[in-house]
Amino acid sequence: MGQSLPRARALWCGGALILLAALSACTTDDVMSLRPDVDVGAQTAAVPARGLQSLVPSNPMMTAYPRFNEPAPPTITMSADETACRRDLKKLGVQFRSLAPIDDGGACRIDFPVEVSAIGSAEMKPAATLSCAMAATFARWTRKELVPSARWRYLSGVKTIHQGSSYSCRNIRGSRGKPSQHSVGNALDIMRIELNNGKDIDVRKPGWFAFRQRGFLNNVRADGCDYFTTVLGPGYDYDHRNHFHFDIMPRKNGYVACK
Repeated sequence: MGQSLPRARALWCGGALILLAALSACTTDDVMSLRPDVDVGAQTAAVPARGLQSLVPSNPMMTAYPRFNEPAPPTITMSADETACRRDLKKLGVQFRSLAPIDDGGACRIDFPVEVSAIGSAEMKPAATLSCAMAATFARWTRKELVPSARWRYLSGVKTIHQGSSYSCRNIRGSRGKPSQHSVGNALDIMRIELNNGKDIDVRKPGWFAFRQRGFLNNVRADGCDYFTTVLGPGYDYDHRNHFHFDIMPRKNGYVACK
């Protein structure tokens, strides 16, 4: 009896130490490292910002840390261009809401952001936070290129567009501090397309014999060059192996980076 008590006490202490070590190994750093590599030309790098604003707000891997988007106040005054852009969104059948201005410091800001949840009958998951100009451009591409291509090749409409990053306060890795177009809401990364017939089309480079899928992805990617100023995807580099990056970065002489 005299020996069993110290032994039990030692076993309890050992178990407590093991539990403590296990808990200390599970840190938020491990969770944060799940961010996928999505951006123009290179992996992303967070730009210093306040609180959770430096996270990737629309990243499916970050759903435990959502961005709490506030609606635009009723007293906000928009420019004529912004007002006209919202009329265009309604004509294009975009389901959206106007958000309060975003200002995360530095280049990370959208004066009049919108949150897009659907384009026609095609749902956007998760909802994308964008500039109105980018939302309108993406909506036109969706209605005029993506949806018709899906109907032509798969005899089906588009059910859901799965996006991996919309607004995000970050630089382009290796660019010496050059802000990403995500940081101003002018970029969107598309991971996969889900059709009404149940077909789930992953943007990653299809296999050699996936002729229909390859043709579909090649078409919508090439047609995107008529709408966006940057179109990058699988085959461009390792960082774009699993998504299409679309943005409307202003460039001189009408140059379009379509790769």
